[in-house]
Amino acid sequence: MTVEKSSFRDNSGFVFCEHGEIFRAITYSYKENYEHLIECGLYDYLIKENLLISHTEEVLKDKLNPDIYKIIKPKKIDFISYPYEWCFSQLKDAALTTLRIQKAALKHGMTLKDSSAYNIQFYRGKPILIDTLSFEIYNENEPWTAYNQFCKNFLAPLVLAAFCDVRLNLLLKNFIDGIPLDLSKKILGTKVFLSLGVFIHVYLHSKFQIKYSDKNESLSVNKKWMNKDSLLRLIGNLETTVNKLRIKKDKTHWSNYYFDRYHSKIYFDEKKEIVKTYIEKVKTKRVCDFGANDGEFSKIASAWSDVVLAFDSDHNCIEECYNHVKENNIQNLIPLVVDLSNPTPPIGWANSERMSLVERLNADLVLALAFIHHLCISNNLPFNLIAEFFGKICNWLIIEFVPKSDPMVKKLLLHRKDIFESYCVEDFEREFLKYFSVIDYKKVSGTDRIIYLMKKN
Repeated sequence: MTVEKSSFRDNSGFVFCEHGEIFRAITYSYKENYEHLIECGLYDYLIKENLLISHTEEVLKDKLNPDIYKIIKPKKIDFISYPYEWCFSQLKDAALTTLRIQKAALKHGMTLKDSSAYNIQFYRGKPILIDTLSFEIYNENEPWTAYNQFCKNFLAPLVLAAFCDVRLNLLLKNFIDGIPLDLSKKILGTKVFLSLGVFIHVYLHSKFQIKYSDKNESLSVNKKWMNKDSLLRLIGNLETTVNKLRIKKDKTHWSNYYFDRYHSKIYFDEKKEIVKTYIEKVKTKRVCDFGANDGEFSKIASAWSDVVLAFDSDHNCIEECYNHVKENNIQNLIPLVVDLSNPTPPIGWANSERMSLVERLNADLVLALAFIHHLCISNNLPFNLIAEFFGKICNWLIIEFVPKSDPMVKKLLLHRKDIFESYCVEDFEREFLKYFSVIDYKKVSGTDRIIYLMKKN
């Protein structure tokens, strides 16, 4: 039995892995809340509405320790992602899902005791709660204890993205418990007054936190007014505030990448056909598309694979890909904001609470299309390190080599000295053949680009 390292935060139970399966142990301290969750109808409602991951109750062959009341086996999530890897719309949908769950809980006599963004995952294309132990019995006239956590985990990063810059979502990597409201207030400046909801839930909320932070008493709440109806109004106001948030759809360097003056429709169509042929040939379960842009080739892979992970460092590209996933109900494509030259690190206590991207990958097939020249020239990465990395993370590789004669490489070299003497197809093949065998390759008509299908040695 291997206990999930992030489970130390919850005294109601813990997640563990045994024989490749995921389980959740529930302690006797949570027994009353768990039984109420099942008996009051909330669990059935959330499952019906696809808001909570379902589980089965397991028969205890032997008690792991006397404190364990029950063991459940949740349905397995395809891929665990983190809030700082989500685009704006993913975080917004996760926030609205959390509020919808809280409203349902209150109507069933329960409440969310925490609202961590890490409790939400994307399953079959939609956000869903994965922590069954997040609920507790609601006591009349008690405030929502997870309100502050919601504001730091969801509202603050969403507001910063909408009013300032979407890249500020990356602050969640530095603040594992959510972006502090006082910091959010400072970054926003006078923009905090642009929305009444933001003014209340960020500015005033931050003021009250600061006021009571150095007092030897807890924040006094007039419980006479803190009833269920007032909590539902609070949730409704948060919903309205989140719903109104929008980001500017600015054109970035990589948006519409395949439809600029350097790429013809003939090239794009032929490339899609080559990649489709290779994907059909290998038929792997899990595909990772690095430098996915808006996910054109990830969409092709989704027709032949169980799970497709589309990674790109450009937030707008992932935003566009996610919106396409939603609109077309694609259930096996997960777009994420990831920079492969600086992939998600392990963070949290002892660098083990949240796993690195590489630890979570477990790829059968990697797509690296029109991508390697950016790693080599923009990031000064040599072929040997790139080949070694891909050799560690996948069994199959579809990779496109873009030579120096290509307009896109010439563009990269336009404002810098060409120090890349080894950037040639011969050196590329020599380094990659140390880890892979070339199964097939095709040159794209009208270009000097070559697409390879490789298999790990």
